[in-house]
Amino acid sequence: MYIEIDFNSDEAIYVQLQNQIIMGIAMDVIREGDTLPSVRQLADTVGINMHTVNKAYNILKQEGFIQLDRRRGAVIALDIDKAQALLKLKEQLRVMLAKGCCKSISRQDVHVMVDEIFDEYRKE
Repeated sequence: MYIEIDFNSDEAIYVQLQNQIIMGIAMDVIREGDTLPSVRQLADTVGINMHTVNKAYNILKQEGFIQLDRRRGAVIALDIDKAQALLKLKEQLRVMLAKGCCKSISRQDVHVMVDEIFDEYRKE
């Protein structure tokens, strides 16, 4: 898995790292049971602080994407709680759609964009 951090982005580095791992799972680049690099290894490879990687891994664990194992390290282990995931997604979408409405983005524009993005992650 290739991780690329944009050091000029306003988005926190740990968030960029989380998002890239989640997108890797969604695109089937990394799968259930795969082991992520150790905190130190990933920090050295990407050129970031170990605490930043550790923060990203801990949040991924809290959100049910990985398990942290003393022997194996960070392992992709999806916590399948669809109802909870849908509620969280709805909360996040509510804010994003409000921002879109403020910028006069139409319902049709949103539908087209959602379909386009969803198709990127479809596993068929």
